[in-house]
Amino acid sequence: MTRTLRLTFAIVAAVTLAGALLYTSFAGSAEARQPSQMASAEAGRDYRLTGIVVPKTLRRTEGTITFRVKDRKGGASVPVVYSGQVPDAFREGREVIVTVQKQGETFQGKPDSLITKCPSKFDDGKQKTDGSMEWRDGSDKVVEGK
Repeated sequence: MTRTLRLTFAIVAAVTLAGALLYTSFAGSAEARQPSQMASAEAGRDYRLTGIVVPKTLRRTEGTITFRVKDRKGGASVPVVYSGQVPDAFREGREVIVTVQKQGETFQGKPDSLITKCPSKFDDGKQKTDGSMEWRDGSDKVVEGK
């Protein structure tokens, strides 16, 4: 085999492998959406749903949890049915990201795709108009004071 032929073969192989890597990287990704954008969701297609778990909507049954996710700034919410591992930080009022597929009026979460976004432990607090402050303690409860 000549050097030119080996070089050509090596370049074609490298380009083919790079193309396959790019295809597999982007083909499996899901589009990130908030609940207000899920009205046009197609059944059978994966979406990465991001938002806040609505308080008082979390229900646990054997191996399954159901809850509603709302937009970060309020507004629309959608029901989610999820089975799989649940992160320790998962709770009502927490921001989550979960891969879902639309099934009828609900969204079925893909097993083991639930991720929680934790608030920062190093939050300096928020100044309110009356001079008091609000911050989160170690158990993620809001603490107020002057």
